[in-house]
Amino acid sequence: MQGEAPGLTESQAFDGLVGLEITEVSPERVSAQIAVRDELLQTFGVLHGGVYATVAESLASRGTVAAVWSEGSVGLGLSNHTSFLRPVSAGTVTAVGRPLHRGRTTWVWDIEMTDSEGRRCAVSRVTIAVRPRSEPHPR
Repeated sequence: MQGEAPGLTESQAFDGLVGLEITEVSPERVSAQIAVRDELLQTFGVLHGGVYATVAESLASRGTVAAVWSEGSVGLGLSNHTSFLRPVSAGTVTAVGRPLHRGRTTWVWDIEMTDSEGRRCAVSRVTIAVRPRSEPHPR
């Protein structure tokens, strides 16, 4: 990935813990998928809302960093509003995000998530703060 930040490997970071598979990262588009498994369900047997929020913030952060890292900045989650539209209890959730705003200090992303049948199950609007990064990369 162009402008990729150094740091933890996928398996070491939170994305690896939840099983997020990143499929595309650029300043124009981000995408990923996540397999629904028992550990990600809430007690009522549907995918936990925190998983959707995790996916959205991970994608928005990565897309922003792809653009700003080479300029000496980092993208950090500032706001995450996720709406749950359809319960999912099995299969795979696919997420695709695109930026709505690319500012000097903030980026705003819309992320749409669909189930295995292509039905919209959640949407997120995520604001990422763009800040100067410190060296070495914080862990």
